[in-house]
Amino acid sequence: MKTFCGRANPTTGAIEWFEEDENYDYHQEIARSRYADMLHDKDRNMKYYQGIHAAVSRVKERGEKAIVLDIGTGTGLLSMMAASAGADFCYAVEVFKPMADAAVKIVEKNGFHDKIKVINKHSTEVTVGPAGDMQCRANILVTELFDTELIGEGALPTYEHAHRYLVEEGCEAVPHRATVYVQLVESRRMWSWNKLFPVHVEAEDGEKIIVSPSEMENCPGVPSVCDIQLNQLPSSDFTILSDVVTMFSVDFSKPVRSASTSYRVQLEPVKPGKAQIVLSWWDIDMDPSGRIKCTMAPYWVNPTSASQWRDHWMQCVYFLPKEEPVLQGQQVTLTACRDEYSLWYKLQRARREEENKADVGVESPVCRCQAHLLWNRARFGQLNDQHRTRQYLKALMEVLKTDSVCLCVSDGSLLPVLAHYLGAKQVHLEKRRLRGDLINAYKYVKANNLEDKIKIIEAHPESLTSAHLEDQKISVLVGEPFFTTSLLPWHNLYFWYARTAVSSHLSSNVTVLPQSASLHMVIVEFQDLWRIRSPCGICEGFDVQTMDDMIKNSLNFRESKEAEPHPLWEYPCKSLSDPQGILTFDFTKPVPQYCLSTEGSLNLVRKGTSHGAVLWMEYHLAADISVSTGLMKISSEKGTCDWNPHCKQAVYFFSSVMELETLSDLPSAVKYAIKFDTKTGEIAMDFKL
Repeated sequence: MKTFCGRANPTTGAIEWFEEDENYDYHQEIARSRYADMLHDKDRNMKYYQGIHAAVSRVKERGEKAIVLDIGTGTGLLSMMAASAGADFCYAVEVFKPMADAAVKIVEKNGFHDKIKVINKHSTEVTVGPAGDMQCRANILVTELFDTELIGEGALPTYEHAHRYLVEEGCEAVPHRATVYVQLVESRRMWSWNKLFPVHVEAEDGEKIIVSPSEMENCPGVPSVCDIQLNQLPSSDFTILSDVVTMFSVDFSKPVRSASTSYRVQLEPVKPGKAQIVLSWWDIDMDPSGRIKCTMAPYWVNPTSASQWRDHWMQCVYFLPKEEPVLQGQQVTLTACRDEYSLWYKLQRARREEENKADVGVESPVCRCQAHLLWNRARFGQLNDQHRTRQYLKALMEVLKTDSVCLCVSDGSLLPVLAHYLGAKQVHLEKRRLRGDLINAYKYVKANNLEDKIKIIEAHPESLTSAHLEDQKISVLVGEPFFTTSLLPWHNLYFWYARTAVSSHLSSNVTVLPQSASLHMVIVEFQDLWRIRSPCGICEGFDVQTMDDMIKNSLNFRESKEAEPHPLWEYPCKSLSDPQGILTFDFTKPVPQYCLSTEGSLNLVRKGTSHGAVLWMEYHLAADISVSTGLMKISSEKGTCDWNPHCKQAVYFFSSVMELETLSDLPSAVKYAIKFDTKTGEIAMDFKL
């Protein structure tokens, strides 16, 4: 059975309809899952195994049968651990049908079909009794329901229901408890992911300052965590203002409440500064004594311990509603509030004891400026990138004249304001996609008193008329380009399609900025990211090959021929080839009717394992002025890559890897074939090792 699916093409801007296999969503979810990452997490697996073995032993020592309930079983790994540890029976609950089907096969393949029953339901639908899914309540509760924020996958309501209906009172739980830790920091870099800083422009008539609207400046943001690989953030990028303190703990062996609540701790700043960020992480104790611990603590908390890399659990960055000045030794109160799925924080001066006793929660922040709803942290960082802004300023100064009629095509861009301050006669800002972005544009223009200087046109490029432009021809067409719907680097080629759509409104000697773009590529060896696509085979002695085969099948369904976006500044890698430009897009001309394609090879110049190719765009603004969305530099002879921290790069994982162990193996090469379909705006790629 086939299904027609509609989607907006991020590159061409067109609404397209596709005939998809009815299982397409399943394949997408499996292909893009992090199951392999979890199976490769040796520390997690080992600690779970130890905790489960200890829990089964405690139950057996009491002379009871060990009946296990495993919620969110996935591959069935934790249930198989329990069965091999001596559990009498396990109920393995998995709501995702393809995963439940795989778990049945894995359990049978490992010889536990008589000890483990896989239940393909949400745990809240599981029944207990002679005719139910479970014959009796369990006395051991095993779960892996956590995300980076701990509670974001609905762990609390799931535990609440399980204790009420599925497990015995006083049951063993693995993990036994979770503890959330916090630390207060000041960080211009992280704060730049949440607020827009003023932009200084040197114009002919003096310095101009672009300010953000007051609604944006005073906006508390949204209660969504910024999950990040904190271990990749250098200590020079933040100042620690407090010691690490425990925010709250949850004992999973006792009934859990999911209702909204709040927690408070007193902090004594260790140095003065501006409190902007709450860094947070958690650890889980697999046993009541806390001897079996799995921690997400970043490198500066346990500097002598080797940390386990994982991508399914990272660390949290929470932005305070506003920055608060703190003084060394002067106590402040940090309040954490949560609902069933999210956390948010507020910092206040230390309160009197009677005020602390009043259990008054802090309301969930609501974004009033629209920007926090439209832009991710990388976009805020991009707009605050002073070097990037200077590149656009230099390019605009080269192309703008006093009689320039300028049209800007980009989402949430400062370019119209820059163009006005640099002397353009008239500036038009095209807005057509998102209502919130349109509102922001009006607010920005108003905040800088430019209502009569910048005209916002509410029209798609193909709907643009001479009346919109007051019967003038566009002499300068500008774009960053950036569009909120873009996921992969080349999706911002929408600018090229917009340029084509407005061709009739361009003057004969129009200047287009950027004048062109180029697609670049490098072959890399990842330090750790390869694990998310690597087959596991045997995990803690259990054969999970069925899972590997299922992921491979889903990748072959479509995703194996596609790249996927990753912020590579968080994922260290080294280049095995020199970077190379492979395809050019000329914005001075309309999009051609024919496909653009190229073939070639990248010579490997360093030994290592070729895990994949990384692709990114570079925009050529004017002569010798360009902006890269990818590789900034190769910083050592070892090939260490430094990536643009405000963009995601495209990663194409090779289905097989090539290992060069000695330099005598060189030269070797990776052959590539790249094709850009101008009708669909999609890039197809193929590699041969």
